[in-house]
Amino acid sequence: MPIVTITSYNHPLLEMERVMSRRVGVVFSGCGYLDGTEITEAVSILIALDRRGAQIIPIAPDIGQTSVMDHQTNKPQQDQRRVLSESARIARSHVRDIREVRSDELDALVFPGGFGAAKNLSNFATAGADCTVHPEVARLITELHAEHKPIGLACIAPVLAAKVLGSFHPRLTIGADPDTAKTLGAMGAQHQDTGPADVCVDADHRLVSTPCYMNSVGPWTVFQGAERMVEELLRLMGDTASLIREQMALIPGSK
Repeated sequence: MPIVTITSYNHPLLEMERVMSRRVGVVFSGCGYLDGTEITEAVSILIALDRRGAQIIPIAPDIGQTSVMDHQTNKPQQDQRRVLSESARIARSHVRDIREVRSDELDALVFPGGFGAAKNLSNFATAGADCTVHPEVARLITELHAEHKPIGLACIAPVLAAKVLGSFHPRLTIGADPDTAKTLGAMGAQHQDTGPADVCVDADHRLVSTPCYMNSVGPWTVFQGAERMVEELLRLMGDTASLIREQMALIPGSK
């Protein structure tokens, strides 16, 4: 009799769960890690969400970029570009203006990294702990947090949650960089050192963060971190498929 292996992605119960898609907003900050969204991180997150049957809702503020960088020379350009239009390059679909998005349309929210999170979604790149977060970004984070809906943050994006939710002292990670960790602490967050592909889960505040390119790593490590972040995000939502995968991972030979 042939041996049939039930993998974590072909179980009938998992397929049933896909029918009831979780609505996950992905907030972009442009296109390109020097002045917008880090592309590898964003694509890894999109693949991880799509793999699990989530309904992806691309979101971005309709504002001008703080700067435009030549990604070949690392030098500033005189171009004027808008965050919403540039974000559509990655999303490959219509991107919703964040002003029009309400928390009751979402089950979770995810922020890829890239300097856009520190330049366009906030001014952390220049102001550090004294930064301000774009008001619509702050609103959406505040609304989801109040409704106990999970938020995922990759790379430098945890600074957004640290600033907006600092009074709650959330637990976050940007990896193991001591200077950035200290700045998160100055904004009220508790920093947790993690490995390059690991995640920090603050179950009380429903926050999941992962370092990605805060470390000197390659795309495969970034993808593993994004996968784990998305898996934990769905688990915090009570996603049946994610909970089944968590249990199946404990069974020898089930992967």
